[in-house]
Amino acid sequence: MKTFFRLYRTNLFFSLGITVCTAWILVALFADAISPQDPLVQDIVQRLKQPNSEHWFGTDSLGRDVLSRVIVGSKLSIFAGLLTVILAALVGSIYGGIAGYIGGVVDDVMMRLAEMVLAFPALILAMTIGAVLGASLYHTLFALVIVAWPTYARIMRSVVIIIKENDYIEAAQAVGASNFRILTREIFPNAIGSVLIVATLDIGNQILFFSTLSFLGLGSPPPDPEWGSMISAGMKNFNSWWICTFPGLAILSMAIGANFVGDGMRDMLDPKLRKEFH
Repeated sequence: MKTFFRLYRTNLFFSLGITVCTAWILVALFADAISPQDPLVQDIVQRLKQPNSEHWFGTDSLGRDVLSRVIVGSKLSIFAGLLTVILAALVGSIYGGIAGYIGGVVDDVMMRLAEMVLAFPALILAMTIGAVLGASLYHTLFALVIVAWPTYARIMRSVVIIIKENDYIEAAQAVGASNFRILTREIFPNAIGSVLIVATLDIGNQILFFSTLSFLGLGSPPPDPEWGSMISAGMKNFNSWWICTFPGLAILSMAIGANFVGDGMRDMLDPKLRKEFH
């Protein structure tokens, strides 16, 4: 914790990223309470109104308040990004940890399967899976997890291969510790730092991916507000710049903030870089 606070005080980008991400997470948690209007209520009389004192971010083509939709839409966009990273990191870490620890033919077969997924462009593969399964929130999340987990598997495998050569692993094997105990008690706790670094860097990417799929109509179906689908709707009324500008800025701020946090976490958890903060 001392390293964290020292980094927060000395690294401007890390502190800015923490502030932005914390603010958006709080907005997402209390979205229904702080939303000035109902994001689903339509008012055709107020359609396509520019930002004003009543509607700070203007209204869309159905007269819905854009500010309220951006606020409520943060729940879905941020939830999707965080859940994708958590599931992908969990699946990939277990998969890569087993492959790296067992080694040999098992390792070769398992990692060739992971590399088959990595061989496809991530966004194209996610679009294909989402299109085949159909447009829905859960199908989109499934597609993103399928695309993301091999990265975590490769990282965990590489770290496990290094860690399992240490003396304390050989000592655990010598006293008869099971492979499950060695993996869960000795290897994973020492390897999780590398996964956390990648996970924090990946949150912004997954929010962008989810918003992109929603923009293409493969995310959560309307009328639920979501940043990517809001931008898609704004493209149909391009002259009404505010409809897609504000959700676009929300995506940009969250993605940049998450990347700043990821860079800071790398500095804090990487032993070579961590010396600078002691």
